[in-house]
Amino acid sequence: MSLPFDIEGFNWRDHSELVVLTGAGVSAESGIKTFRDTGGLWENHSIQEVATPEGFEANPELVISFYDQRRAQLDEVEPNPAHEALAELERALGDRLLVVTQNVDDLHERAGQKNLLHMHGSLKSLRCRDFPHHKVPWEGPQDRGAQCHHCDGDLRPDIVWFGEEPYHMEVIMVAIQNCTHFASIGTSSQVYPAAGFKDMAKAHGAKVVEINLECSSHDPSIDYHLEGPASQTLPAFVDALCQRA
Repeated sequence: MSLPFDIEGFNWRDHSELVVLTGAGVSAESGIKTFRDTGGLWENHSIQEVATPEGFEANPELVISFYDQRRAQLDEVEPNPAHEALAELERALGDRLLVVTQNVDDLHERAGQKNLLHMHGSLKSLRCRDFPHHKVPWEGPQDRGAQCHHCDGDLRPDIVWFGEEPYHMEVIMVAIQNCTHFASIGTSSQVYPAAGFKDMAKAHGAKVVEINLECSSHDPSIDYHLEGPASQTLPAFVDALCQRA
């Protein structure tokens, strides 16, 4: 697949630094169900029931069971070419690439991504209810009697729920303000703070590209668009950057 824009105009150089934001659209191509997918795991539960601190307090068994199901689904999916392309780009760029993901699956890691921040948490860990920075790696269903390895506190899913502060925000903000290029991949860019990342990058002089099934053609913060499935469009984009790395 060829790029619909001149890579020379993208102004990519051997010193350029790229921040990539990935959203649900990237993982959906591997078969991960999303909240907006009416056939997904969330369809029988409201956001308030399974994705808020209040929902957990009201019915912890329901919430734990819900995330147990989502964790189990990871055994049924594999990284797709979009995940693999970003891992390849990291091998070419090293620490000049930072991937920030809104996804809570482990598909980026399984593709080989290392310089990665999960801003909404991870299904592959639990966290202490009292001290959010206390995390415990986890596989399989949550043991209802499991306690924090650091302080013996009670554990909960390591997911950033609605009304909670996303992880790594200070690091992410600094990276976006200092990058030369920013890419938004597979995300609707409707939920803040992630929705504001492209605007921040643009305001600090970065070139911004959107890669999505349907692109925001009238968004003044976006310089370039790649429309279509990320698994098809992203490899060509990565190849072009690697040739100029």
